[in-house]
Amino acid sequence: MIWRASEPGGAVEDAIVERLWHSLKYECVYLHAFERGSQARLEIGKGLVCYNFNHPNSRLHGGTPDEVHAEASFHRLGNAPGMSPSHLAA
Repeated sequence: MIWRASEPGGAVEDAIVERLWHSLKYECVYLHAFERGSQARLEIGKGLVCYNFNHPNSRLHGGTPDEVHAEASFHRLGNAPGMSPSHLAA
């Protein structure tokens, strides 16, 4: 997939990435003095996991990115009987 800011929806996608980067900078990158790229990669990876699973977002109506993605996947699958968004996370 090729992403361009000039495409329709690009500004929205850019805003999402900017919000993620802002959170990572202030909650991860600026708190550590990385000596090696491997350390940065590990800590930023942990920060991404935290952001996706433990970081409620007001623009997502208080949900985490993971919860919103699971809900969207659930609806996209057609609400299979006996299924709920929590089943998708397992």
